[in-house]
Amino acid sequence: MRPWKLLGLAGLAGVAATGAVLVRGERQRRAYSADDVRARLHERHAALAAEPAPAPATPAELTAGRRHRLARLLRRP
Repeated sequence: MRPWKLLGLAGLAGVAATGAVLVRGERQRRAYSADDVRARLHERHAALAAEPAPAPATPAELTAGRRHRLARLLRRP
């Protein structure tokens, strides 16, 4: 019966550790003011807007690797 008790205690310790990690992350997220969050979002948006849009995939690129099934579907009449 002792191994089951140890396994249960290990599981309980794992749950407690996971909860502690989640609480710490939530505290760090809540530490930002609304202005900080807004500024970070504007920075992200500006960085993404500055990047050029990726070119659409060519049929040859679609047929390479695992995407060949998608290319067959696209070729069907």
